[in-house]
Formats: sequence, structure tokens, C-alpha cells
Amino acid sequence: MATGTAASVAKAKWLNKVKWDEHGLVPVIAQEAGSNDVLMFAWMNRDALYKTVELGEAVYWSRSRKKLWHKGEESGHVQKVLEIRLDCDEDVVLLKIEQAGGIACHTGRHSCFFNKFLGDPKDGDWQNVEPVLKDPETIYTETKK
Repeated sequence: MATGTAASVAKAKWLNKVKWDEHGLVPVIAQEAGSNDVLMFAWMNRDALYKTVELGEAVYWSRSRKKLWHKGEESGHVQKVLEIRLDCDEDVVLLKIEQAGGIACHTGRHSCFFNKFLGDPKDGDWQNVEPVLKDPETIYTETKK
């Protein structure tokens, strides 16, 4: 991150209202504005939340890659942020977004929440209830061209 941006993040007092966890992260829910579908869950650090406000597009913290992740940077499935909310405990962020391409999940589905529990406690199981809209191999191959 550029020095100017680091200084801006440090001065942004509104970030202090968020209750960051012991790793400096806050859970984030991405909800589609039109349908109200919950599309995904992710994490943000201070830099990611600041960058999200600055760009008007979702930027998350990738725990596996240990770096900022601008949603759609590889897939093209950018999330335009229309509204940002903080819950009553100030420890969860809700993004109301418009999902480019209608695909939020890296599996090529509309939502990351495509497994639904069906049945009873004894014999029930998780079932995939959403179709793949686009083959993930195609999504990530096309954007590298």
C-alpha cells in the first residue's frame, strides 16, 4: 500500500468505530441489493474497508493469500458497493452490492451459499441447490487473456 494511503487510513476516524478482532479483521457479508440474496462472506482489515469506500467496489482481506483482494480482479466479477452498514455490536459489516456478471462464487455460482441442509437430524445431508452458471475454468482462463 502506498504511504499516502497508509496515512489516510490512519487518519480515518470512522474506522475506529469498527470492533476489529484480535487479527485486525472484521467479518463482512455481501448481499445483493436487488434480490437481497446473501452472496458471500469474507473478511476485511482497515485497509480493505478504507479501499472499499474509496473505490466503491468490494476489497477484502484474503486470509489464505495474506493480502488485499479486490473482488473480481481475476474473474471480472466485481462487486459495486451501493451501501455499507455496521451491525448493532459494531463487529460485522454488511455490503449491499451489485454483482457484475451475476456470479459471486469462485465455483461459478450466483452465491457461495449453494449447499442447503435437507432432511432430518439423523438422515439429512447437505445438497447442492444452485446451478453452476459458468465453468470456473472458463472464468479464470478468459480473464488471463
